[in-house]
Amino acid sequence: MVRWLSAGSRCSWRRLVICSLACLLIIQLYSFFSRVGEQIENMKQILSLHPLPLRDLEQVEEIILLPPYGLKYPQKINLNDEFLNASSLARNIFFPIGALDPRMEDVKENGYYHPGRVWLDTDGNPIQAHGGGILFDVKSGTYYWYGEYKDGPTYHAQETGTARVDVIGVGCYSSKNLWAWKYEGIVLAAEERNETHDLYKLKVLERPKVIHNDKTRKYVMWMHIDDATYSKASVGIAVSDSPTGPFEYLHSQRPNGFDSRDMTVFKDKNGMAYLIYSSIRNKEIHISPLNGDYLGVTNRTIRALVGQHREAPAVFKHQGVYYMVTSGCSGWAPNEAQVHEAESILGPWESIGNPCVGANKDFRVATFFSQSTFVLPMPGAVPGSFIFMADRWNPANLRDSRYVWLPLTVSTRNQRYTGLPLWSRVSIFWHRKWRIPLRKNGEIDYVADLHHERRFGEQEDKQPIHLN
Repeated sequence: MVRWLSAGSRCSWRRLVICSLACLLIIQLYSFFSRVGEQIENMKQILSLHPLPLRDLEQVEEIILLPPYGLKYPQKINLNDEFLNASSLARNIFFPIGALDPRMEDVKENGYYHPGRVWLDTDGNPIQAHGGGILFDVKSGTYYWYGEYKDGPTYHAQETGTARVDVIGVGCYSSKNLWAWKYEGIVLAAEERNETHDLYKLKVLERPKVIHNDKTRKYVMWMHIDDATYSKASVGIAVSDSPTGPFEYLHSQRPNGFDSRDMTVFKDKNGMAYLIYSSIRNKEIHISPLNGDYLGVTNRTIRALVGQHREAPAVFKHQGVYYMVTSGCSGWAPNEAQVHEAESILGPWESIGNPCVGANKDFRVATFFSQSTFVLPMPGAVPGSFIFMADRWNPANLRDSRYVWLPLTVSTRNQRYTGLPLWSRVSIFWHRKWRIPLRKNGEIDYVADLHHERRFGEQEDKQPIHLN
């Protein structure tokens, strides 16, 4: 009797274990297929958020780097070192030969951006609008591009040893299509003789940005003002009745007593405007609302990205969420971009990672060898598409610094943890050649030549870059 009970107990326990394992397996299978179904639904949502024309912009283009013909490198080269070496064999990668010329007769090239090439204005001269930003003037339907005019010789400052060009002023260009730019002149000129003036040519004027005040009907320019040793660390303000100037320089100030270096201004849809700047010797970002006439800041200062050492802020907004692209602090050398987001421009701000997609790892961790300056909504395209504007600095010859404009896309926030790294919330996509999607009869008609152009990394049409 006892033996029979023992055998039955063992049988019952086996059945219990088997049933338990079966239940666990069913639960695991259910969980697995639920995740697969969720991924499929997420993909459907993403595809619905990224129509075909925009998905073309989001294609991943790779870059393959090969040594010069007939030579072999014993070890992997450091592209950052090559970038800063004016005699490098890799020079053609960063500063390619050829120009983006709006005067060209080849209509097939009209509207195409070539990041890193020389960009000519409608007079055939290289555009000088470095560290700049763009204002869209609603009244005239015209875009105005303001930036540092650096068409002078590069030398090394005795005080800091850094490469620099004497201040010439702020250049202004106008365009109806963001591609062909007409030179409007120097809208804020340097001071040639008065050594005590903020705009004296041996001092520093950087990153000018212009916004329009709808109440006063004035165009207001903010900029980084400094002395030759970068110890003044202030912002300068200028004002004009016209987007093409001339701008009247008013004064400089340290916003609420804080040092200010790399900066930008952002105007929200409700008319509120904000100054965003690197402070505490670039250790953190500060944000201050501007007053009603945009000629000063209020007494409120918000600290963000504390201890992260970020500069070159570029702020934009999508679906009620604020985003900011920043760079690290490494002088003229490129570094890895980061994107930050906030429900309110006054924070709190959260860092969400490197937005760069494509090219290769060396390019991605160097922001495609450029530094952020502005983010502009892409006109005529689907919501969530922007133009990322950056400078590719050339410290050996600053007047030959180039522009890197690339498509930036933002997806909805619920795509954060989908496991699909290609479609991160904010992505900047590398393209050697691209153009803005166009609208025709209310429909988006994408005319970029991405499918027919040979792209790096393809098997049949592979065209690697040789370092020569």
